[in-house]
Amino acid sequence: MYYMKKLFFILLSLLNFGIINAAEQKTIRISTDNTDLILQVGDNGRLYQTYLGERLLHTEDAQNFKWYVHAGSDGSVSRRGWEVYSGSGNEEYFEPAIAITHNDGNPSTYLYYVSSETKQIDGGTETIINLRDNRYPVDVKLHYVAYNKENVIKTWSEIKHNEKKPIRMSAYATTMLYFCNSAYYLTEFSSDWAKEARMSSQQLQFGKKVIDTKLGSRAAMLTHPFFEIGLEQPVNEHQGTVLMGTLGWTGNFRFTFEVDNVGNLRVIPSINPYASEYELKPNEIFTTPEFIFTLSYNGASQGSRNIHEWARKYSLKDGMGSRYTLLNNWENTGFNFNQEVLSNLMKEAKHLGVDMFLLDDGWFGNKHPRNNDRAGLGDWEVNHSKLPGGIPALVQAAKDAGVKFGIWIEPEMINPNSELFEKHPDWAITLPNRDTYYYRNQLVLDLSNPQVQDYVYGVVENIMKENPEIAYFKWDCNSPITNIYSHYLKDKQGQLYIDHVRGVYNVMKRVKENYPKVQMMLCSGGGARCDYEALKYFTEFWCSDNTDPIQRLFIQYGYSFFYPAKSMSAHVTTWNKNASIKFRTDVAMMGKLGFDIKLSDMSGDDLTYCQGAVKNYKRLRPAIMEGDLYRLVSPYEGLRTHAANQFVCKDKDKAVVFAFDVYPGYGEKLLPVRLQGLDANKQYRVKEINMMPGQGSSLEGNDRVFSGDYLMKVGLNLFTGNKLYSRVVEITAE
Repeated sequence: MYYMKKLFFILLSLLNFGIINAAEQKTIRISTDNTDLILQVGDNGRLYQTYLGERLLHTEDAQNFKWYVHAGSDGSVSRRGWEVYSGSGNEEYFEPAIAITHNDGNPSTYLYYVSSETKQIDGGTETIINLRDNRYPVDVKLHYVAYNKENVIKTWSEIKHNEKKPIRMSAYATTMLYFCNSAYYLTEFSSDWAKEARMSSQQLQFGKKVIDTKLGSRAAMLTHPFFEIGLEQPVNEHQGTVLMGTLGWTGNFRFTFEVDNVGNLRVIPSINPYASEYELKPNEIFTTPEFIFTLSYNGASQGSRNIHEWARKYSLKDGMGSRYTLLNNWENTGFNFNQEVLSNLMKEAKHLGVDMFLLDDGWFGNKHPRNNDRAGLGDWEVNHSKLPGGIPALVQAAKDAGVKFGIWIEPEMINPNSELFEKHPDWAITLPNRDTYYYRNQLVLDLSNPQVQDYVYGVVENIMKENPEIAYFKWDCNSPITNIYSHYLKDKQGQLYIDHVRGVYNVMKRVKENYPKVQMMLCSGGGARCDYEALKYFTEFWCSDNTDPIQRLFIQYGYSFFYPAKSMSAHVTTWNKNASIKFRTDVAMMGKLGFDIKLSDMSGDDLTYCQGAVKNYKRLRPAIMEGDLYRLVSPYEGLRTHAANQFVCKDKDKAVVFAFDVYPGYGEKLLPVRLQGLDANKQYRVKEINMMPGQGSSLEGNDRVFSGDYLMKVGLNLFTGNKLYSRVVEITAE
């Protein structure tokens, strides 16, 4: 009798709520050209994942799955499936997607299916699913955007309620994905200053593996917001099934990978709820970050090309547009410059052949001049003693020299030694009743405060109003959040980490809307900001302050799994003078090329080489910037002695190969490198370019014609036994 009463109560509650007729058993299919994500409403009215894998050829096959098939060993008494957005406090015993404490103190959430719809968007289809708690006025809206050709799915969630008072949320994931395989292998990307995007792998075993960050603003300083999971086998470049995912959030993030008691894996991307219990007001919408993923069935190489193509078309600011080559002054002058020095550097930029001159840090501050990193941040007025003509004179000097002008800013930060701090100490994130800790002699402005947002936006607006011909901003962020307290939020400190990031986005959106043609570099003491939400507002990001070309091979290799070449700023500098100017430049040409170097210190041959390399880069931009990337040889392989990448134009008429000998071993056996992505039936001329003046090519097969079939099956002898030696090979269809 008890069980009959319980069943009656459940059915009654579902019917009263108008959720779904059990007989409907609604199936929702989210599809790209290559992948199916299939969701099903269970006979309990809740929504479950029943399939994620290669696209099914026959639509009717999507009906063959059972929502409860993945229950644990207690399945005979509890039919538990893979709930798409599971709540805390119910019969699910693993990590939930959402955790809410309601007005009456109830800590449970049960979400039931209400409705769904689809609509066509640019590049694909958006599916919107509405869920609702059957006892409390809490609604969750799930969004999935499937990009057909790119085989990428983007998902996020919206949480809303209509309780009388705010509810408290202690978990608010973006989504949940499930896998049932024999083994799972995680590749993660750790980081530190000058050591970004370092790869390591491990097998996921029972329990939870968490990757998270608690740095607030410079959030990716220690770990990056992207990962790979090899299903059945470790992540392989060219074969096997690989999940590649990245979260668009410029603040604290968390990835949870949980292997349960029967060997299933759930993947949960989210904002890190650390110190962030969020009070959600009635009718306020809480929008989670976007999670972007691809499921590749041909290794990580294909997965990267999926994400690169998606990013160029649908995510990066001006993703299909061109990018400026540039000369930066930082390693040339540091803080020590004047108008004449900069004007001469602009002429050098023109002589080098690049498109733009970029003025870095040190141009602002009067009462507290920016002559070092201990003063001036916040006071965005031109230093009159250094630059009496102001920015207009610099813009004109660049125009006279025949190059564009760009400028460095760090508008989210403040030095205590600044007029801004003297006027508005409460605008900085600082703890009361504590000694203040300074990271790099600065503090973070509180972007949860709308007044501060207006001020930060005004930094860009004031510069642009006076100088509408400025073509480029380098936007830096050199400090994580320290002294974590908002004077603006007062008793709502649990919202600081989240509302601060939202404030950053508010500013970035205004900049993009009002200055859509201005190119923007996202910098953060190196590569501590590299997510696809921020990159909606930036054309590129700075990978690392480490420009040692050997280290850059590893750094750029790691980033290349998720970011196209045109988004990765790479500069030629004097780091590691043991490497030739050719080696350093060839490495930088695999990204968005720039120079930060004294031309006056170069030999005549070195300068001539760089001028020729810039011309070659501009000619080959369609392949490097828009083409498909093939990582031919990893710098991590073997004894870390060689590396090679190939870029191929979409029409397969042009390709360029970059090959590097780092420290080859004595007597090392050197094998041909097989190219990829060419048309087997086309004939290609092979020609080594980027040669030092007076040097000829030693490449076997140079200036000869080979079929694409031969180049992909036999290959070229790209490597040598020489230390710090590089080759750039142009492949042209005839």
